[in-house]
Amino acid sequence: MAASSNRIMLGPLVAAIDQGTSSTRFLVFNAKTAELLSHHQVEIKQSFPKEGWVEEDPKEILQSVYECMDRTCEKLTQLNIDISNIKAIGVTNQRETTLVWDKETGEPLYNAIVWLDLRTQSTVERLINKTPGRNKNHLKTGLPISTYFSAVKLRWLMDNVEKVHEAVLSHRAMFGTVDSWLIWCLTGGKKGGVHCTDVTNASRTMLFNIHTMDWDPELCKYFDIPMEILPKVRSSSEIYGLMVSKSGPLTGVPISGCLGDQSAALVGQMCFKDGQAKNTYDFVLLICLFNHGLLTTIAYKLGRDKPACYALEGSVAIAGAVVRWLKDNLGIIQTSTELEELAADVGTSYGCYFVPAFSGLYAPYWEPSARGIICGLTQFTNRSHLAFAALEAVCFQTREILDAMNQDSGIHLSQLQVDGGMTSNRLLMQLQADILCIPVVKPSMPETTALGAAMAAGAAEGVSVWSLNPEDLTEVTSEKFEPQINPEESELRYARWKKAVQRAMNWETTEPTSIFSSVPLGFYILGSMFMLIGAKYIAGQCESE
Repeated sequence: MAASSNRIMLGPLVAAIDQGTSSTRFLVFNAKTAELLSHHQVEIKQSFPKEGWVEEDPKEILQSVYECMDRTCEKLTQLNIDISNIKAIGVTNQRETTLVWDKETGEPLYNAIVWLDLRTQSTVERLINKTPGRNKNHLKTGLPISTYFSAVKLRWLMDNVEKVHEAVLSHRAMFGTVDSWLIWCLTGGKKGGVHCTDVTNASRTMLFNIHTMDWDPELCKYFDIPMEILPKVRSSSEIYGLMVSKSGPLTGVPISGCLGDQSAALVGQMCFKDGQAKNTYDFVLLICLFNHGLLTTIAYKLGRDKPACYALEGSVAIAGAVVRWLKDNLGIIQTSTELEELAADVGTSYGCYFVPAFSGLYAPYWEPSARGIICGLTQFTNRSHLAFAALEAVCFQTREILDAMNQDSGIHLSQLQVDGGMTSNRLLMQLQADILCIPVVKPSMPETTALGAAMAAGAAEGVSVWSLNPEDLTEVTSEKFEPQINPEESELRYARWKKAVQRAMNWETTEPTSIFSSVPLGFYILGSMFMLIGAKYIAGQCESE
């Protein structure tokens, strides 16, 4: 979607840093038309030191941002687009991923612990056990106690990494999610960098009170985390600071937008009314705007003096990983495009169901002990059926979250707006419409996450080059997928999926197990032992005679 050389006079431009789990991108949009003019992407390496551990290098993340900015600016120059027209930069990021760094040296004190990391499972179980009634939802954060969120990751770093422990004691430690790390570095780092986050990222830490809209002293005390290491919480759309000299041609440009990736996609999809929902398939997350007291997370707060918009959210967090697992671990496909082709060859799973609970089950179960299973196999099942079952699994998980939202809010969606890399899979889009029994709407411009961050940045007070008034917003062209199967068939397939999910539960536990923990199995083994002893005794008696 590159611009041609006749677009020199484009008016104000707004850029976005999109720092995701697997890659970093820098994108530049026309503030008047929302057109994507140029972008660059750099992959990010993940490391897996132990089973269930997932880490990334904070320095590599920062360097990838600089590289993307440099390459995008070069591309804009080649297109004869004036870089000085970039009036603001927004940041959107993988949420919950946890970093701690030294404010005096500017050095990270450990790798970033990625959101899907499971090392804190024993800590989570201990916390749940000490809550009244073992209630996962005991805290006033709108979040269940889970390995997913930042507080337990930060607690692990303080308990297990000596450098972090010492830095906290000597008042040199700074905590942040990826947005905080990037904004601090880009605005000066140890030489006056701004240590802040926005409400959407703060609301995913388990330390943020979504009623008072600030860090909660009681929650910090509960996790024994000093409040001085936390970033200042700001709105999602305001000037946080200016880019410093290392930023090259972007030096002096304000960073004025910040949203967690799912909230950014919500803004990019222009979901500004109650009862709207969107699904970002790379993460399979849905947010339903709801302002009547049922609070789960912060959707956005588009200005210091603007009200916060709340949302219901459900995260499955494994959609993209399903494709990578089939490609990298099983080797049944070489590309994501091949997955669609394989599944389309058969058009059915032939009764095969795939529950990809690689890191447990997220919403609506929040069950870390679950593990992935494939069931319903017959001699007829082949890799094409498994490919189809994998796509269906993504759709079934989306259906489960929508059902939970309907129960909580009473809002029944008439359609679902979707975005993310997996929306290029047309078979997946049709399956989703069939399983939900409602239309699925896909925008023609897929970069809605980056667009949302750019919109927030451009609309900030002191920038004001992007209007968020409904009458000023550019109409998004889209494609609609209508349901093509009858509701009875959809319900039958969904019921079998629910049955498969139950089979995936309670596979892993940190408690020691015994063969006698199962009463039937215990009786069987004890009975077998007595039978063997009796047989040996009888044999001895026969020999003596």
